[in-house]
Amino acid sequence: MGSLNRKHYLNNITREVAKNAAKSDFPDSMIEKVKETPAFLVSEIPLRRNLEILSSIKKATGAKILLALKAFAMYRVFPIMAEYLDGVCASGPIEARLGKEYFKKEVHTFGPAYSESDIEELIKSSDTIIFNSLNQWKKYRGKIAESGRKIEIGLRVNPEYSEIETDLYNPAYINAGLGILSKELEGEDLKGIDGLHFHVLCENNADALANVLKHFERLYGKYIRQMKWVNFGGGHHIARADYNIELLVKLINDFKKKYGVEVHLEPGEGIVLNTGVLVSSVLDIVHEKEGDLPIAILDTSAETHMPDVLAMPYSPDITNAGAAGEKKNTYRLRGLTCLAGDIIGDYSFEEKLKPDDKIVFLDMALYTMVKTTTFNGVRLPSILFFNSKSGDIELVKRFGFEFYKEKLS
Repeated sequence: MGSLNRKHYLNNITREVAKNAAKSDFPDSMIEKVKETPAFLVSEIPLRRNLEILSSIKKATGAKILLALKAFAMYRVFPIMAEYLDGVCASGPIEARLGKEYFKKEVHTFGPAYSESDIEELIKSSDTIIFNSLNQWKKYRGKIAESGRKIEIGLRVNPEYSEIETDLYNPAYINAGLGILSKELEGEDLKGIDGLHFHVLCENNADALANVLKHFERLYGKYIRQMKWVNFGGGHHIARADYNIELLVKLINDFKKKYGVEVHLEPGEGIVLNTGVLVSSVLDIVHEKEGDLPIAILDTSAETHMPDVLAMPYSPDITNAGAAGEKKNTYRLRGLTCLAGDIIGDYSFEEKLKPDDKIVFLDMALYTMVKTTTFNGVRLPSILFFNSKSGDIELVKRFGFEFYKEKLS
């Protein structure tokens, strides 16, 4: 995730386009079919629409496009995504194994550092392993070579530039320890390295990539022609309404022509933008006295189900809701945990809220299911899938006591 607050990343016109598109993909008639909350509901319709955009970029450039599992790992839809994408990028052995067993295409792995056991597992599941330091590459290159598997090797480098405003989410921040600095490569023999990887975008448009490439080429240009590929990382907000696809295509094709290398992209958020919602229900209304801000307690939680609401922070869009004071009735929406700060935000509604009313949070496929926790023993949202062919909502998974118990000892 990046530093850009999602309620600010689009201009007003583009934001309304995105909100309206999301609402039309999850009409009230669909939400009414969700009988038990909380639940993540992913729809095949916007998912395929986004994947068609990615497919058009692949056709126009020949670039390899991978799903970033750190953003979205709902393996029920991997067969659909595999129709369009080349594979997945993983952050370690567990994600890599999931990709190998369920996506069944290429698996590219990058982690800040690997243990001996990590490498042993990654050798079984990864087609490409990317290292974050020369130390780790030199430590494990012999073990990889001796494995008998054809595994390509990459190095993550740091362009020392990004347009992300907050260090917490900025991979180019030097003290974050992500990516080899150009001065560390001086005098090194990179024989055996197949590619270079950088990742310094987050929710960015193609103009940010253009600026990053200038810095990347200035610092690492002398190494590129000896590589097979360059991975432009993730953070490309490709499915967003105002994304400059034409510029992205031009940047990729110009780079390939100039250096004679393959280009890889590994978006996560950009693939599943606006493809899912979180359906929750009002459990109770408290502080209803005159002059007080009424608080609606929901069966979901920012702390356990939407952690980026607190971490970024940002206020997720809600169907049929406005900002505080915009509509007749303003409420503070509160999560189900004991954390005092488990506040989702202040919203307004035309009608007064009452227990059992449904609250639908938009754009919840990304960085949600992969980040949920069971703090306070709060049940995780069920996972639902709208199958466009059958018109049915499938229950993919329901979580309960056994899941909570298995996480503990």
